[in-house]
Amino acid sequence: MKLSCLQENLAKGLSVVSRAVATRSTLPVLSNILLSAEQGRLKLAATNLELAITCWIGAKVDEEGAITLPARILNDFVNSMPPERIEMNLNVKNQTLHLKCARYNANIKGIDAQEFPIIPTAGDGKRISIEASTLREMIEQTTFAAATDESRPVLTGVLAKFEKDKVTFAAADGYRLSVRYAALSEPVASPISIIIPAKALQEVARVSGDQEDPIVIAVTENQSQVVFQLTNIEIVSQLIEGQFPDFARILPTSHATRTVVTTSEWQNAVKASSVFAREAMNTVRLSITPGNEMGAGRLTIAATSAEWGDPSGILTQRWRASRSKSRSTRAICRMC
Repeated sequence: MKLSCLQENLAKGLSVVSRAVATRSTLPVLSNILLSAEQGRLKLAATNLELAITCWIGAKVDEEGAITLPARILNDFVNSMPPERIEMNLNVKNQTLHLKCARYNANIKGIDAQEFPIIPTAGDGKRISIEASTLREMIEQTTFAAATDESRPVLTGVLAKFEKDKVTFAAADGYRLSVRYAALSEPVASPISIIIPAKALQEVARVSGDQEDPIVIAVTENQSQVVFQLTNIEIVSQLIEGQFPDFARILPTSHATRTVVTTSEWQNAVKASSVFAREAMNTVRLSITPGNEMGAGRLTIAATSAEWGDPSGILTQRWRASRSKSRSTRAICRMC
């Protein structure tokens, strides 16, 4: 293997795949990053057997080849290099990669690439295309509600349902539930229901910040893995087996009190009150006073700390004025 690439491109690619490197494993190769020069590009890949990330960067390839190198050492060395071209030359006999950048040289010993696990591909599995901005928003609005306790593995994931031209994400941890709907640009041929680990979805959101083209979601034929295909990046995750709770039965169908407030005002009031809510299990209290024809109603958000004090935020409920506004700019609180 003999190639050269820009230091900034290599550093960016390593930062993308490093999140999938195994921190504790009995297999030393899982602590390494795969470098493979093929088809005029440099392929970087890492996996912990549950999550795999592959990234391709531009490179001038003189000889194809592959090797795996320790992730921490490679990352630290590349990030300490000046923003110039890095030349790499592999000595196959002793599995050592020589790196040269400006006046810096290094020889890093690695492990044969043949020992690196094979990363699954989408193959002929089912494919769904979704806008990158929509997927990022859905991930942000659901993954926070997923459980972190591994005692119930199903709840550590996000239920993804694809049916006709609609996609639904749902997450719950036993105390809270978040459901997000969105439209698909192209309808799916048959319904698909899978449970994706929340951590995997968070990685998709992290690396897709600059993505403008739609993201392709593919489920492997054996229904055990899901592949997210971005521009020059692929993320493969194991799916969670099990039955996700029927969240439709949890959602209330009626309410006794309905309050409409401006989202930004709601967020600011909760943020201010939560400073004093840390001692009381992060609990804030809502007090709703209905309005009448003479004036708007009022929503009070308060928290009490026995040691530090008690702030409160008051939001004025303008029911008639806000009723015609877009729902995306308001928060709706229902108390049943």
